[in-house]
Amino acid sequence: MITANYQKHILHFKTPSGTSRGVLKTKETWFLKLEENYKIGIGECAVFRGLSIDDTPEYEQKLKWVCKNISLGLKELLLNLEAYPSIQFGVEQAFLSLKSDNKFELFPSKFTEGKRNIPINGLVWMGTKEYMKSQIEQKLKEGFQCIKLKIGAINFEEELALLNLIRKEYSASVIEIRVDANGAFKPDEALEKLKRLSDFELHSIEQPIKQGQLLEMAKLCEKTPLPIALDEELIGAHTTKNKAQIIETIHPQYIILKPSLVGGFSGSISWIDLAEKHQISWWITSALESNVGLNAIAQFTYTLGNKLPQGLGTGGLFTNNIAAPLEVVKGGLHYNPSKLWDFNFNI
Repeated sequence: MITANYQKHILHFKTPSGTSRGVLKTKETWFLKLEENYKIGIGECAVFRGLSIDDTPEYEQKLKWVCKNISLGLKELLLNLEAYPSIQFGVEQAFLSLKSDNKFELFPSKFTEGKRNIPINGLVWMGTKEYMKSQIEQKLKEGFQCIKLKIGAINFEEELALLNLIRKEYSASVIEIRVDANGAFKPDEALEKLKRLSDFELHSIEQPIKQGQLLEMAKLCEKTPLPIALDEELIGAHTTKNKAQIIETIHPQYIILKPSLVGGFSGSISWIDLAEKHQISWWITSALESNVGLNAIAQFTYTLGNKLPQGLGTGGLFTNNIAAPLEVVKGGLHYNPSKLWDFNFNI
């Protein structure tokens, strides 16, 4: 018989990290533990307060419900957790972990053998121009060929000046630049801003306007000189009908999948199938999980064979992360089998 329990964990940022929604200093997450015949399975339910559709006062109660009803099995639990995508993801991880000979090896591959890495983008957080410039220089020293800049918090003219500075030193053939506005632009100003941003040969922009404005976003995607990637727009779309409406109405150039926000592995696959049906490209991004969730996302991502740089470089952001075999080496996420996990939570 499977038994289940959970524990809350607060991750602390090494450096307060700025987004258009404010400055992040801590990140809440929850670990789910399954036990059966002396075997253990671990999953991470990484609720993202202020962003996740499952950011509700009942979140912990739902975790208690999962533990009480774990005998329902994976399929039935997922059906009952449609409104709680981060818990769906944690449950998926925990069941895979329980079945595995190594509880942190969910998708054995050349990645988990340490023979292949996953190209990733280097994340540059919002801040002063000087702070952002120093981050960019560090990412380039670390061998990244793709960087992602959070924009929308400081003055737009300063952000353009920063991009201009980068492009004066590094052409688009040397460094690929993605920007993420997190919905910071107003619909009536977005197209003009996209035109100005396109001067810098950017790869794409994530979520230029706030989610939920399907017709406005559709107009932008039709007219934009800069490829648009949907991110927050995907949050809260549970059914195939809802997902199809978003894709078919907006028809973006890209979608970005955060498993903790879209219902884990199964939720991500349903979005990928829909996107590919409409010739829309995609990549996968972590959502500030601990190394437990990041490891699950990375292993899953590798199996999909997507060649674009993925957004999986968040493992080094926290002072109290779980020690794991994940390493960032020359702009890629690497799994070092010789390094041990240190998951010392007595759940």
